[in-house]
Amino acid sequence: MGEIELDLGRQNPVNLYGVNNENLKVIRDHFPKLKIIARGNIMKAVGNDEEIEDFRRKIAGLIEISEKRSIDSRALLDLLSGELNEGSESTENAILHGIKGNLIRAHSVNQRELADSVAENDLIIAVGPAGTGKTYTAVAMAVKYLKERKVRKIILTRPAVEAGESLGFLPGDLKEKMDPYLQPLYDALHDMIPYDKLTEYVQSGIIQIAPLAYMRGRTLDHAFVILDEAQNATESQFKMFVTRMGKSAKFIVTGDVSQIDL
Repeated sequence: MGEIELDLGRQNPVNLYGVNNENLKVIRDHFPKLKIIARGNIMKAVGNDEEIEDFRRKIAGLIEISEKRSIDSRALLDLLSGELNEGSESTENAILHGIKGNLIRAHSVNQRELADSVAENDLIIAVGPAGTGKTYTAVAMAVKYLKERKVRKIILTRPAVEAGESLGFLPGDLKEKMDPYLQPLYDALHDMIPYDKLTEYVQSGIIQIAPLAYMRGRTLDHAFVILDEAQNATESQFKMFVTRMGKSAKFIVTGDVSQIDL
């Protein structure tokens, strides 16, 4: 027996549950072997592990969609049956749903291996040339873990080689200074989290950005941390980074050894 809790976030629960809990009844009928409890913005399911995993995957996708719009009962039946995007897209290798309801998935063997490695390892190092999707897949896994409440925050960091780690001569505050160097990470986040929700996460510290040097002295518990462009970190910086890992944390390091700017 297992159980899981999924958080709907700050959306109106009616978007998912339906008027008079009509959709909730459909969900319970679809998972007859599970005990499903909905209280406010929290959905809890209790049952066998296989059913729980199916529930987690499907409801996490529904939550992504209901953040943008309400779901009627007919569309809900199609979505629960796996007929996403009018039946044109399989759920194979799916990681989560994007803000437009599309599936964000692992498109290659290496991307799938990276996604699968997160469940089994706390520190993952992904090395590969530009354009292979390692950063995008890492961000997708971070968002997935945040949505499933397996971590409490996402931390994105890069060595700011182009400006120097001090970033002292660039105008603006730290976030403004780091934005150009973290743009690939932001681009990925914008595909996966609605703009208003992403803004809220950044302002509240649920999603944090920082140059690598600013990680010194921190212990990162219950966090999903991505170090991008790690080939530009010095040996001492890398040692400092990996020793920041705290309890229930996931660290992904991505890099391309053919693009070292040091």
